[in-house]
Amino acid sequence: MASLMKSLSMTPRWIKRRVLVVLDGVIMAGSLQLATMIHLESLQPLRNGSLWLAIGLLVPTSLFLFHWLGLYRLVIRYMSHVTVPKVVIVVMTSALLVAPASYLAGHSIGPSIIVIYALLLLLGVGSLRFLLRELYHHSQRRQRKPVVIYGAGAAGCELVSALRNGGEYEPVAFVDDWRGLEGAMVEGLRVHQPVALAALVQEHRAAMVLLAIPSAPRWRRREILHWLSDLSVPLKTIPGSADVIAGRAKISELREVALEDLLGRESVPAFPELMQANIRDKAVMVTGAGGSIGSELCRQILDQEPVCLLLVDNCEFALYAIEQELKQHIESTQSRCELKPLLISVQHPGSLKAVFESFEVHTVYHAAAYKHVPMVEFNLVQGVSNNVFGTLHLAKAAMAAGVETFVVVSTDKAVRPTNAMGASKRLTELICQAFAHSQSNTRFCMVRFGNVLGSSGSVVPVFRNQIEQGGPIKVTHPDITRYFMTIPEAAQLVIQAGAMGEGGEVFVLDMGEPVRIHDLARNMVRLSGLEVKDAEHPEGDIEIVYSGLRPGEKLFEELLIGHDVSKTQHDRIMTSKERFWEWPRLEAFLQELEQAFIATDHLRIRQLLQSAPLDYQPLDEIADLVWEARQAMLPDTRRHRLGANAALRSVSRLDPILKPVTKEG
Repeated sequence: MASLMKSLSMTPRWIKRRVLVVLDGVIMAGSLQLATMIHLESLQPLRNGSLWLAIGLLVPTSLFLFHWLGLYRLVIRYMSHVTVPKVVIVVMTSALLVAPASYLAGHSIGPSIIVIYALLLLLGVGSLRFLLRELYHHSQRRQRKPVVIYGAGAAGCELVSALRNGGEYEPVAFVDDWRGLEGAMVEGLRVHQPVALAALVQEHRAAMVLLAIPSAPRWRRREILHWLSDLSVPLKTIPGSADVIAGRAKISELREVALEDLLGRESVPAFPELMQANIRDKAVMVTGAGGSIGSELCRQILDQEPVCLLLVDNCEFALYAIEQELKQHIESTQSRCELKPLLISVQHPGSLKAVFESFEVHTVYHAAAYKHVPMVEFNLVQGVSNNVFGTLHLAKAAMAAGVETFVVVSTDKAVRPTNAMGASKRLTELICQAFAHSQSNTRFCMVRFGNVLGSSGSVVPVFRNQIEQGGPIKVTHPDITRYFMTIPEAAQLVIQAGAMGEGGEVFVLDMGEPVRIHDLARNMVRLSGLEVKDAEHPEGDIEIVYSGLRPGEKLFEELLIGHDVSKTQHDRIMTSKERFWEWPRLEAFLQELEQAFIATDHLRIRQLLQSAPLDYQPLDEIADLVWEARQAMLPDTRRHRLGANAALRSVSRLDPILKPVTKEG
């Protein structure tokens, strides 16, 4: 049957139409003859020549009208209840032709025969099409993967229709936790309670469970996902209701389970007045515009109707990609905002000065930074220099140009840092705090938060790739935990925090509960339909191995340095007043640091960073690759003496700067 239906489906459409026309003609002739015999309760009409003449007039005329009314333009495999009215219309049209045809043929046909004919023809024409449709779908079901749908609401029903018209999955059952639906039939499928899911998967050999509850709150989705993870069956979900309503996605677009669903974190609606305060009708600059946070800042800023958006990035491809995306958005929304893609490094003060002199910038969102902990450890000089002096040059240029608001995107790794990246970001906070208290024209504030989902280097895409390759999944430590937040929520909160700043505040975003990375890896394995391979399950599919903490990596991240924390008007944003150095002292320190960079003196750089009020406590030896290569070329005794002397020189040069070191703001 499957091979026959496949060959029929491959037949040219014009041939299939002609076959269908012939079958419809036979059904018409048979329906009129049968209607007459039923009315007369006799076989006599079969020998009535005038009746056959009436049929000869009726059939071609009706077929012409069927064609004219578009019946043969319907694709049978995609027919549904929506096409029933068209079938009824063509049948009624044919029934209206019976009386004129019989009159011309000299045969008398009463109204009762016409009614019976209409009913028989509707049954015949409709049944033929739906029979062919079911035969086609039945042949396709053997080739499709059976799936169980969790959620028998409107989204679930729409998903069933979309899957049946597709060619990959065949829905076999519904699961829904609303007891009022238990045992009911929805879209021809029985609805079961969730406790029956494991048996359903086994009975139908389901290849996947599809989650069709786009409107459910995140906490509810989290409960369901954690429960489903115990089944070790592949799981996919449909887009959220907001994406479907906005036209950004379709119900049939199956997706991997989003990590934010596993976290169960509900997003908080933005405050429009805070979103617009520093953006609407203003010129806005975003540094690092092609990065994860920078690009999302650009998208959300564009929705607040600035007059000009300056995209600053030193990566040509990243800048090109975000510019093209935003140009399409501007064209589709008919925005009046002007885009200015600027291929500039924040380490070039001359270029920054020229930009601020050329464009009247009101607000700066500074997201440009080297943020990968191991990369900065391996490239200490360039990593710290970019983060610290890039911020210094940008801030000075912004103040000279009279920028109103300067918002720095910081990180939780700046709190009691154990790595150079975190120390450099804490130092950028000190720079902005010092400037905030040394002048009053430009408002400086810092926004500190943890990891964002989907950013470059995030564990989620790394884990998915390792699962696809068959494992193992590499986790640095069994107890390592991290805070997570979605990129859109982080960008939204950065904008709102910047609007609340009065000058010098460190805003801290509420990151929710920390996530144990080991548990995250296990959930991702099980929701992929696989089993974790360990001592209890040696026959499992994916093994989780521990590679050890990377240079400078912490087990636990923090968001606050002190305890002087205050609430703001936004539930997810807190503010903290933290210690800093006044600008004259910090300026002297930065001059010393700059000399260390020029000399590529790694020991001195580390000593300087440890001497500043950063609470920097490195966990490892210097991991810079250039430093290690230099050390490898030195004899052991000279290497030891050189390192000790360099450390002593660093301390002696710092003495006039570090006494006293307790100034707080």
